[in-house]
Amino acid sequence: MTDARVPATLWFTRCPVPTATGVAADRGWLTAEFAPDGIAVRSLQDADPGADRAAHYTHDLPGLFREGGNVPALWARSRGQDTRLIGLTWIEERQVVLVAPGSPVRGAAALRGLRLALPRHDVPIDFWRAMALRGFEGALASAGLGLGDARLVDVPAAGHHGQWAAELDALRRGEVDAVYVKGALAVESARRAGAEVAVELDALPDPAHRVNNGTPRPLTVHQDLLDRHPDVVDRFLAVLLRAADWAAGEPAEVARILGAETGAGAEGVAGAYRADTHRTLHPDLSGTRLDLLAEQEAALRAHGFLPEAVDVRAWADPEPLRRAGRLVAGTTSPSPVA
Repeated sequence: MTDARVPATLWFTRCPVPTATGVAADRGWLTAEFAPDGIAVRSLQDADPGADRAAHYTHDLPGLFREGGNVPALWARSRGQDTRLIGLTWIEERQVVLVAPGSPVRGAAALRGLRLALPRHDVPIDFWRAMALRGFEGALASAGLGLGDARLVDVPAAGHHGQWAAELDALRRGEVDAVYVKGALAVESARRAGAEVAVELDALPDPAHRVNNGTPRPLTVHQDLLDRHPDVVDRFLAVLLRAADWAAGEPAEVARILGAETGAGAEGVAGAYRADTHRTLHPDLSGTRLDLLAEQEAALRAHGFLPEAVDVRAWADPEPLRRAGRLVAGTTSPSPVA
């Protein structure tokens, strides 16, 4: 059953990472798709100061599409937010464990007994802490170790500015032995700090050891929008699929967009993302990605980040992506919004 009332505004939000949403926004394709229907499409990041930016984490806006880290998405669902999982991407976004300049620590097995930095941020869902915990957990697991084989050290982030600043300061002061970082800004921050790479998680052969906030990365929508306007959801997804198709042939443009999305320079982008990143922006709901997300859900729940369990496969709805694929293939004409 659909609702004939057209939504006045569609919102989208994405993390500052490679996403088809970011590409589509840069190209103006989301606005162009819905303008003939009188529907405004707005970015939560670019909204007026009074906008509910916390919705990026809580998904309180019924008209919101979110392509971002899985920790807030799972947390929102765990708290009872009526969202649906409509896509997953897997984009290798450089994850490393850093040590101080001159440290002899190399390899995951060498983390045994070390002091590992766990940041603590005053936010509703501390995805930074979850990322560090899961990064160390994956690295240690690759060497047959667990978190109990190292010492976890709380690092309050209050008073520090910038990603990873608190942890890197603690490393510089000798309060911790190792820090987990990821992404383009992390590459630049590590270079400025003179930190050295002890573990390259991206080089670990088992993808389960690289499961973290962005791997896999979910695309979610509110159930209310899906129920009332499934055609709108299908068309939004079709734009993202076309954006991912376009990106696959435009590595230089994707690198430019990534620089704008992440706020990093060319060196940070090149150091954080593999050369084929522009070919990996297509969402899907494959069994493999769902299983890896289920592993993440179980770990986050075990570590106390989720108040209730999330059944990942029950959360997922593959139909909108299937219908969007047919729109892109031209086998189904998009219906105008009533």
